Amino acid sequence: MITIKCYCGSLMNYSQCCEGYIKGVKKAVTAELLMRSRYSAYATQEADYLIATTHPSERVYYSTEDILYWARSNDWQKLEVIKSTDKTVEFKAYFLDAFGKNKIHHELSTFKFENGSWFYVDGTFY
Repeated sequence: MITIKCYCGSLMNYSQCCEGYIKGVKKAVTAELLMRSRYSAYATQEADYLIATTHPSERVYYSTEDILYWARSNDWQKLEVIKSTDKTVEFKAYFLDAFGKNKIHHELSTFKFENGSWFYVDGTFY
């Protein structure tokens, strides 16, 4: 059996970490855990999870096709969490773009806890 380290940068295996969130077996209990699982969802091209964990008021701005295009166009290298609070997470996502060039997506994301679940609301990009 092949074990894969979790894409989110934890020291756990993917099956013990973010896979449970993405498959709906467990819920993220903090904004940071949700953000980490969303990064893993990009790395594993799980667009449905990304839509489901986006706040309902913001879903109109996202499409499954666009998410899959972004996820598939890049080779996700690593996640660096810079700072997190109870409702925000600043992070850098390192990736190789479609041309093999190193890129960094630097964002301060805002999250909302509603009806027992965390949701991504929006982000400021640097």
